[in-house]
Amino acid sequence: MIKIKGLALYAACGLFLLGSLSGCGGVSDEQIAQLNQLDREIAELQAKVNSLKSEKSKLEREYNEHQAKLDDCQKNERANKTKFRKIA
Repeated sequence: MIKIKGLALYAACGLFLLGSLSGCGGVSDEQIAQLNQLDREIAELQAKVNSLKSEKSKLEREYNEHQAKLDDCQKNERANKTKFRKIA
């Protein structure tokens, strides 16, 4: 969530810079280069966010699988305790 806010901040700064300078005689090559650099940084950060979301989904699936196995073991343990009590 913080990274998305950062992306929005970069985009807002770029748009503000572009908007404020366009009324003052245009945008210099240096400013265009800065905007292009910001665009590249935004793309890199977005790719990282997507990668982390993918990793999070994978970890959540693994957690759920382990939790299901744990639940099954606990169920079997309760069943075995019940059977043992009936035998004893």
